[in-house]
Amino acid sequence: MNAWDQRYDIDTFYYGTAPNDFLRARVGDLPPGGRVLCIGEGEGRNAVFLAKQGFAVTAVDMSHVGLDKLQRLAEQAHVHVVTVVADLAQFPILPHAWDAIVAIWCHLPQSLRAQVHGACVSGLAPGGMFLLEAYTPRQLEFGTGGPPVVEMLMTADALRTELAGLHPQILVETERDVHEGQGHHGHSAVVQVLARKP
Repeated sequence: MNAWDQRYDIDTFYYGTAPNDFLRARVGDLPPGGRVLCIGEGEGRNAVFLAKQGFAVTAVDMSHVGLDKLQRLAEQAHVHVVTVVADLAQFPILPHAWDAIVAIWCHLPQSLRAQVHGACVSGLAPGGMFLLEAYTPRQLEFGTGGPPVVEMLMTADALRTELAGLHPQILVETERDVHEGQGHHGHSAVVQVLARKP
């Protein structure tokens, strides 16, 4: 059992069951009814939310415990989500396969993150949208969620480079209060991205 399986192996949902605030606010910018890939999706609150909005959703995570909980959440919501247990280092994001890719708190080591984000750019169909929210290095001052390792945190400048080929509609570092289960709770330093593939 990996660390994420251990984290999710509880009766409650570690990050809650409500969708991420940024995703909920910008879901109308995603291609209606499109094919959406959620990477690092964990227990599935965002994937289930998207399925409820009529998207065809595939969720990828390395934790089978988290994805089992996603399926229970999907059953309760009477929606279907395809789940894939995989490490993002090995998961193939095929070219032009997705109308949107969603990465909420998907913190990876920098070299792998650059690889995955590059694959996301090629994986989007023309007109496809990439949506991300992550913690910035300033989050280490707050300690209200996210990895306590600066290398795994993101900046707008780094993301602009990693997502070259997309046209950002939103690319901003900001501070906001995040309340998502027991995992994220309090004032936070985040970066938000909404970008379109031409």
